[in-house]
Amino acid sequence: MEEVLKSLPQLAKDKQNENKKFFAKLRNKPPKKLDYIMQELHEEEFERTDCLTCANCCKTTGPLFTDKDIQRISKHFRMKEFDFIKTYLRVDEDKDYVLQETPCTFLGADNYCSIYEVRPKACREFPHTDRKKFQQISKLTLENVKMCPAAFNIVEEMKKRIKL
Repeated sequence: MEEVLKSLPQLAKDKQNENKKFFAKLRNKPPKKLDYIMQELHEEEFERTDCLTCANCCKTTGPLFTDKDIQRISKHFRMKEFDFIKTYLRVDEDKDYVLQETPCTFLGADNYCSIYEVRPKACREFPHTDRKKFQQISKLTLENVKMCPAAFNIVEEMKKRIKL
């Protein structure tokens, strides 16, 4: 997995123009069965991919924390929301709550998440490749392929299956 993660940024960079053009076409004319196709590609990839061997998303970026996430996680820790925010979060340039630092505070050396059962919505949905109206999140997907081997593989397979 380390070799894959080392080569992924360059692979993503090499495919960036191709991917941008593909996603521009996809936004303009999404196939009728796009959500179905993406669900299928997502499921196929995650039958082969074990996130515990990677956890690059947790090591390199952090999720946005919604108010509901903060409520749920602070309750899990038996902390006041204010104290949870003060201890773990900061407000970013977009005025969103994010982790104070990466890698994620809650990621263990074994790549297990210590708050997995109550993790943020953004973590539960990552890499967002099975989201409805997938064509609407092309910018996010182009970022995710730089860090997530599964997202990269899904996009490559998607370009083979969807002819635009």
